[in-house]
Amino acid sequence: MDERLARIYKAADYLKARVGTIDAKIGIVLGSGLGSLADEIQNATVIPFAEIPEYPKATAIGHKGNLIFGELGGKKIIAMQGRIHSYEGNSMELLALPIRVMKVLGVEILMLSNAVGCVNPNYHIGDLMIIRDQINLIPNPLIGPNIDELGPRFPDMTRPYDPQLIKLLEVTGAQLEIPLKKGVMLACQGPTYETPAEYKYYRAAGADVVGMSVTPEVIVARHCGLRVMGVSVITDETHDVAEDYVTDENAIIAAADAAAHKMSRLFTTVISKL
Repeated sequence: MDERLARIYKAADYLKARVGTIDAKIGIVLGSGLGSLADEIQNATVIPFAEIPEYPKATAIGHKGNLIFGELGGKKIIAMQGRIHSYEGNSMELLALPIRVMKVLGVEILMLSNAVGCVNPNYHIGDLMIIRDQINLIPNPLIGPNIDELGPRFPDMTRPYDPQLIKLLEVTGAQLEIPLKKGVMLACQGPTYETPAEYKYYRAAGADVVGMSVTPEVIVARHCGLRVMGVSVITDETHDVAEDYVTDENAIIAAADAAAHKMSRLFTTVISKL
C-alpha cells in the first residue's frame, strides 16, 4: 500500500476507535477567528490534532487545532477547529491529510471558511463572500505520484465550488438577511502579508480577495470527489493602501471574531437544508 494512503487509514482507524460509528456526510474547516462556530456543535466529541496519529500541529493564531464530531443544524458533522497551512512548515502531503481522512470517514460535502483581505474596492471589513472560483499560488498538493485509490491523475477544476451549493448559500443568505458578496479568492504562500504592488497585481489578475489557505484544500477535496463550498470573511481592506497603512494580525482576528455570528447562522442554516 502507498505509504501516504497507509497514514490516512491509520488516522481514520484511530478516529473510528475513539468515536465509534461515524455517519457524518458534512465536513467543515473553520479558519482564522471563526473557530467559535465550534461552540454551536451539539453532542460534541473533541479530539486535539496532537492526539491523532499522523496529524500535524496547528500553530497559527486563532486556530485551536481540534477535530470535532457532533451535530449542527440537525445533521452530523466533522469540523476542523483550525486548519493546517503550508507556511507553518508543513508538507503539502500533511496539509492534504485531514481532508483525505474526512473522505475516508464518509464525508461527501466540504464547507470551508477563512479570513481574507479584499482587493475589490466594493468589499469592506465584515462582509461575507461566497467563493465562486479561485487562483492558487500555493504549491499544488497533488504534486508527486498520484494516489489512484482517491482520485484521477488530472482532476477537473472547471467548477471547484459546487454551483448548487453556491445557489443554496445565496438563497439562505437572502432568507437570513445576511448580505453576501461573491467572488474569486487568490491564495498566496505566506506567511508575509502582501506588498501594495502585489495587491494591485492580484486585483489585475482577477482576484477579489487574498488569503493564505483554502485553495489547496479545495484541490484535494475535488481530487477525491467531494462537493465544495467556501465562504470568506473580509477582515482587511487592501484595495486602497494609504501611506501609513500597516497590516495588523490582531485586527484581522478581531474582525473575523466580529463576523463569526453571521458565519455561524449561515453555515448552520445551510447545513440544516442539506
